Amino acid sequence: GGRHPRVGFRDGAIRPHRESKISLFPPWKEGGYVVVDVPEAIWSGPRPSRELLYLAHTHVPTKWDKQGISLEPLEWTRHTDGTYSVARTLPNQVKFGARVQPTANALQMELWITNGTDKTLTGLVVQNCVMLKSAPDFNQLTTENNLLSSPFAARHNPAGNRWLITAWQHCVRPWGNSICPCLHSDPQFPDCKPGETQRLKGWVSFYEGTNIEKEFERIRQLGWINKP
Repeated sequence: GGRHPRVGFRDGAIRPHRESKISLFPPWKEGGYVVVDVPEAIWSGPRPSRELLYLAHTHVPTKWDKQGISLEPLEWTRHTDGTYSVARTLPNQVKFGARVQPTANALQMELWITNGTDKTLTGLVVQNCVMLKSAPDFNQLTTENNLLSSPFAARHNPAGNRWLITAWQHCVRPWGNSICPCLHSDPQFPDCKPGETQRLKGWVSFYEGTNIEKEFERIRQLGWINKP
C-alpha cells in the first residue's frame, strides 16, 4: 500500500481506490509493473449534462459527492480458479463490477453493469486506465511512443521492440496522458434498460517484437472483440 501509481497529475487522483486496481508484470526481466484501473470512471447520460456515477479516486465530484454520500471501500475477491472479482451497488441501485483473469499471455477483463432503476441508462462511457509509472520501458513522460488504432491503444519502449497493448469492446476513445503517464482504450456500454445487465470485455498484454500490426491481428483473431 501507499505506492501512488502516477508520476504526475497526482492532484487529479487523490486517495486512489484499491478495489479498482490490479498490478500486472511484464514477462521480461526487470520490467517492473503496470497498474490497471478497471474501471477508473463511469459516466451516464448525454453531454454536456452527463453524470459521473463512479470515480476510482478523488478529483471531479461524482453524483454521490454532490449529495454528501460516501462510498464504502471494497476489496477484490480472489477465486480458486485464479480470477479476481469485485462488485459495487450504488445508492440508486445501479450495480457494476469487474472480473479479471490472468493468463500466460494476457490479462482478460470483463466489466458489467446492472440497471436497478426504473429508467434506461444511456451514454454509459467508461474510463479504463493502465498506469505506467513503475514500468521502466513505458514510463517516459510523452505520448510519442503511443500507437492508437481503435480498439487498440499500444505503447512501445524507446528502442521500439517492447510493447504494452490494451483494448476494449465498443471502444469510443483510445488515448494516452503524458503526465501520468497512462494508456486508455475507453469503451461505452450499450444502453441498459431497467433490470438489464450489459457487459464489456477488455484486454491487456505485452509483446516483444516490431510487427505490432501483426500482433493486433493475432489478438483480433481470438474473436472476443466482436462478440456481443
